[in-house]
Amino acid sequence: MLGMTEVTTKDRITAAASWLLTEKGAEGVSMRRVAAAVGITPMAIYQYFPDRDALLHEVADAAFAELTARWAAEPRSTAADARLREMLADHVDFALAQPRLYAYMFTERRDQARQFPADFKARRSPTFTLLADAIAAGVDQQLFRDDDIWESSLMIAAFVHGLIQLYHGDRIGMPAEDFRALCLSLGERMIDGLRL
Repeated sequence: MLGMTEVTTKDRITAAASWLLTEKGAEGVSMRRVAAAVGITPMAIYQYFPDRDALLHEVADAAFAELTARWAAEPRSTAADARLREMLADHVDFALAQPRLYAYMFTERRDQARQFPADFKARRSPTFTLLADAIAAGVDQQLFRDDDIWESSLMIAAFVHGLIQLYHGDRIGMPAEDFRALCLSLGERMIDGLRL
């Protein structure tokens, strides 16, 4: 059939690792567990990935690409402040729906993770780039102060990640819906801090 692509063994390995990461966290991903899920020997994985870290890096990159594509595909407000609110809500929803994947992508130490400032300013972080672009649009629209866009983006990202990490660490004791409302309320204060 035209348009169908063949699912390769590498795709199956990546999908199995992604499922394990989502269900059990990074500590639950082992070559043996991935191999068992795919139906191959653990040694066969090494034909595609040199080690577990490379496999997890592939999973994280695929998740970032999927998340960015989903965010980019959503119809967004043209006003930058409304766009930031929408992105904040999407981000919190993702973190609440996929806590283990979120933690690995955004808060756990990874050797190949992108770093501020060099990687972010070079636009190598797909999610951070969307945030910076929204803030830059706010400056262009004369909604936000003409300030350092990268530092402003880091301030908002750190704020959101910090709240989510506190919630996932059971340091904020409220139901998910209330936590989401708290994030949006506090996020509005952050957005107000960018205004002229």
